[in-house]
Amino acid sequence: MKTKNILLSILLVLCTSAFAQEVPKGDVLFKGGTVLTITNGTLENTDVLVRNGKISRIGKNLRAPNGVETVDITGKFLMPGIIDAHSHIAGSAINEGTSQVTAEVSMEDVLDPYDVSIYRALAGGVTSIHLMHGSANVIGGQNETMKLRWGLTNPDQLRFEGAPRTIKFALGENPTRGARARGIQPQSRMGIEMMLRNSFDQAIEYRKKWDAYNASKDPRKVAPEYDLRMQTLVDIMNGDVWVNCHSYRADEIYMLMKVFSDYNIPRINFQHANEAYKVAPELAAFGATASVFADWWAYKLEVYYSTAYNAAILTENGVLTSINSDSGELIRHLFHEAAKTQKYGNLSDDEALAMVTLNPAKQLGIDGRVGSIEEGKDADIAIFNAHPLSVYAIPVMTFVDGVKYFDKENDKKDQRLYVDPESSIEAITIFNREDMDRCMEGAEFLNFEQLFSNKK
Repeated sequence: MKTKNILLSILLVLCTSAFAQEVPKGDVLFKGGTVLTITNGTLENTDVLVRNGKISRIGKNLRAPNGVETVDITGKFLMPGIIDAHSHIAGSAINEGTSQVTAEVSMEDVLDPYDVSIYRALAGGVTSIHLMHGSANVIGGQNETMKLRWGLTNPDQLRFEGAPRTIKFALGENPTRGARARGIQPQSRMGIEMMLRNSFDQAIEYRKKWDAYNASKDPRKVAPEYDLRMQTLVDIMNGDVWVNCHSYRADEIYMLMKVFSDYNIPRINFQHANEAYKVAPELAAFGATASVFADWWAYKLEVYYSTAYNAAILTENGVLTSINSDSGELIRHLFHEAAKTQKYGNLSDDEALAMVTLNPAKQLGIDGRVGSIEEGKDADIAIFNAHPLSVYAIPVMTFVDGVKYFDKENDKKDQRLYVDPESSIEAITIFNREDMDRCMEGAEFLNFEQLFSNKK
């Protein structure tokens, strides 16, 4: 049996090595562009040499080794590939809504490499995404960090190798409204807190049983029943699974930090976090991070009190902040979303671009590989015809691991990998704007101008 286990381990290592070799890695020399490094300023008229999918050299007057393609980017801008810290593209399912705790499910099981949204994201300079479970549950499923290697149809080849495990939590309306619709608990914000505490208490008891079993010297000991849900919660408390939590209101953000403090959970990234600016010093003191919208709010009642200065306020208070899309459309415009932090907050070029490159990379634990233009990092690169923070900027080429996956000059009319001539036309829902965003309908509003004039 021992020999068999050793043989299986060797086979697993060989299969893993074979998989790593299957992922395409490119060689290319970019000549004469403006390089936006994020970590080392802006380098004018600079070359970037890529060998075997890694940034090998950065400098002037570099020569292409034999067999390496040269791409002239004179007059263009080279930056790190954009990273979306909150995305739902490339998933064939998003929510497992049958329970308020579904830590046992994972987005890795529903990764869809055929989703043409991957190509559309590449056309916006995006090279990596955080494919997230939905927000129907207090404790949702585990997420998947992906590289957008469009055209590869093995889901394993799109996974970001070595990225930390992450999981989705949710606070507020989404889980409570869904619970009321399905007749399950909890159905209030205070119930959400107790659901969190009860779940972690159960996980502590589960961990004690396994600790006692592992410590026992009794040859006839019997292992406790394995529970993937409980084990995932234990992994969260041990810091092996990083929590990303859907949130809006300042009070619920503060509540979750208190819960995590009580259970010594070391890491939390608040997603959306529209009212995070109200508790920015507290977030910084805890060491929490935030991934926010640039200026997207007021689409339901709990998201009415926000500001386009949110990202800048958080940044000025020392909170590591990124800007995400949560949208198959907005994902193509994240460089423009980053630029809004300069209008609303006057952030520098590097600070603004870090919102969609280095900062999300840090939040996902992949900044040792991507997020900036540095020697030794993966050659995940976006090329623009103008400065990416300009309203006139257009992505023209996108590379992942030094392999070109998008080229505006050679963009085919139909980029789908699989077209079924027998399939029916997709059902399209057209929303009437009059029926949208009506959560304040019927509310009475004070006319402050009239109120103050009456006092005079």
